[in-house]
Amino acid sequence: MNRFDFCENWTCNGTAVTVPHDAMLHGERRADAPSGSGGAYFPGGSYCYEKHFPRPAAEHVVLQFEGVYKNARVYLNGRLAGGTAYGYLPFFVEADPYLTEGDNVIRVTCENEDQPDSRWYSGAGLYRPVWLWEGPCRSIAPESVRVSTLSLDPAVIRVESRESVTCTVEGVSGSGTDFTLTIPNARLWSEDSPALYTAHVTNGFDETDICFGIRQITWSTKGLFVNGKETLLRGGCLHHDHGVLGAATFDASEYRRVKKLKEAGFNAVRSAHNPCSRALLDACDALGVYVMDEGWDMWYAHKNPYDYALSWQENWAADLAAIVSRDFNHPSVLLYSIGNEVTEPAKAQGVAAARKLVDTLHRLDGTRPVTAGINLVILAGCAKGDSYHPEEGPMDSTRFNEIAAGVGSGMNHGADDDESDRYTSPVLDALDIAGYNYASGRYPLEKEAHPHRVVVGSETFPQDLPKNWDMVRQYPYLIGDFMWTAWDYIGEAGIGAWAYTPDGVGFNKPYPWLLADSGAFDILGNPTGELYWAGAVWGKLTAPALCVQPVNHDRIPAKAAWRGTNAIPGWAWQGCEGREATVEVYTDGARVALLLNGAPVGSAAVADCRAVFTVPYRPGTLTAVSYDAGGGELGRASLSSCRGALRVGIHPEVQAARPGQVVYVPVTIEDDEGTIERNSDRPLTVTVENGTLLGFGSANPRTEERYDTGTFTTYYGQALAVVRSERAGELTIHVDGESVTIPVQE
Repeated sequence: MNRFDFCENWTCNGTAVTVPHDAMLHGERRADAPSGSGGAYFPGGSYCYEKHFPRPAAEHVVLQFEGVYKNARVYLNGRLAGGTAYGYLPFFVEADPYLTEGDNVIRVTCENEDQPDSRWYSGAGLYRPVWLWEGPCRSIAPESVRVSTLSLDPAVIRVESRESVTCTVEGVSGSGTDFTLTIPNARLWSEDSPALYTAHVTNGFDETDICFGIRQITWSTKGLFVNGKETLLRGGCLHHDHGVLGAATFDASEYRRVKKLKEAGFNAVRSAHNPCSRALLDACDALGVYVMDEGWDMWYAHKNPYDYALSWQENWAADLAAIVSRDFNHPSVLLYSIGNEVTEPAKAQGVAAARKLVDTLHRLDGTRPVTAGINLVILAGCAKGDSYHPEEGPMDSTRFNEIAAGVGSGMNHGADDDESDRYTSPVLDALDIAGYNYASGRYPLEKEAHPHRVVVGSETFPQDLPKNWDMVRQYPYLIGDFMWTAWDYIGEAGIGAWAYTPDGVGFNKPYPWLLADSGAFDILGNPTGELYWAGAVWGKLTAPALCVQPVNHDRIPAKAAWRGTNAIPGWAWQGCEGREATVEVYTDGARVALLLNGAPVGSAAVADCRAVFTVPYRPGTLTAVSYDAGGGELGRASLSSCRGALRVGIHPEVQAARPGQVVYVPVTIEDDEGTIERNSDRPLTVTVENGTLLGFGSANPRTEERYDTGTFTTYYGQALAVVRSERAGELTIHVDGESVTIPVQE
């Protein structure tokens, strides 16, 4: 079948829109919104999308929806044709019985009006792409042909199909419904060499191409092996939203995010806490990043009154089938996760449910291991009958977060005792790989306590990475670490903030808090100190990295547990002369010397890949020099303050665009040399010629400004515009009297 873009010419509640479209982002945030801090104080709603289209000439027509939040119902010419309850699930609709000659009308309804329904910002509507598939009567259905790897030397692949087909890969062909092909001189897919193949498939009436990679996964207490090579997962958790775009998911957005993560040293991501997008998998396939694709944040026990627990029982089997159908041919998918911090396995019924989920995944896909993000403290507490907050209901992830916000890294040892181990082992032993959320205290214990258990740090505090990574390298059965989080996100407002405002104390921060303010990258994709710290721990830095905690505040910040530092790479703080500046240097060296304008200002030993200095702020150039244990210089790095007048800098991330391409455009307050001034923020307005402004905003976690107005105030000197080009010609971006033009070419 042939796939065509079906994203243009929609309306949402009567307003013209282009899909992907996040309807929730355009609602008016307010302090009393029922979504609360988890949903960033956005209102929910009911949404109706409509589109007119001519009947395709093809004999067989299928519609594909990559994600509709939530309770999607698809009507064709007034008749219910399909849908799905889960807001993160891809689904197909067979259109043939409902189409008529001439004009056809598709209507998609969805809603998240009942709040709270998610512990984070969900977005709403047709937030992922929609496709139209056309083919003959005897079409090869999308996702109906699967390719897996049976051996590497020689490379033998298995092709499985619902009907008899002929498959050709680089001149090698075979036929049937289940057959093998031997690929000579095969290039293997891995993080180091993400080689992809195309299988051309035909059934005599239809043809299609399938992208896949040749790779094998094995795991045991000796480690995780990809193509026979031991692999340690340098991972980060990712929510699905894209900052100033809300939940709207474009291919360019996912590719940009994965590329930045890979270049920074990550080799794995965990989709938190729902199935990720097809575009993220495509990007991970192309760039060589492993994926833990997660199913749900809850099973049948609610974490919020209107969450998916309302529908999980009757849909979980179909959900897993849809996830595996979409994921199977993606070599980047390394693990399936059946849930995050679920409390059901505190009882026998929940353990039985976990086993059923694992068995189902093994039946659907026997090539990948199954894990889950199990919070041992929560699960053991529920099993013991502990009542943490009896007036607020049962223990769940939100209750845990409130406790962890005060306890911090001490939570890692909350399940070290034998009693907790007994309560958590039934579900952990049901998994192929046991996922531990905030339970690193158990890592050294498991060699003797559970000699057959393979473990992954499925969710960890970022400041614990130095100690956790030492254990990953030390214990073969511990295969990796996924920090919370790799990228900032909307909702769970202020969970990671080092807050300078009086309302920043505590877990549930009030309006107008907007962002989690937790991430190795901020919401715009700018690196934070946590990113460089992780790079030093992983041995991925080629020189020391230098960051500074914000100098332009008079009070000591209230520090949240989900951030180890709020330092950023900047020494340009005009008007802050004489204030104390906390300088952090990240390196795998032994000692660091710090110089300001060439003069020594301090020397410090490195602990956990970081050296920290306190110096009075003065303009100029700050330089860090790292040394090994013998005193030999390993490298140096510098930051400078601004010189002269400031201007608005507009920096498109591409030199040219195609019609319809999504382009990211960082906007900065900078001097003539491009140094960003961190203490001269101002509101800016963006307009676009021959394009559409999709979103504009900064990384400010606490603001009443909107991403959809075109006006936003910079934050520490930075903002970001995302635009979509239109036709061939020139795309021009204007920001407060400054302009940049890039060519748009067919």
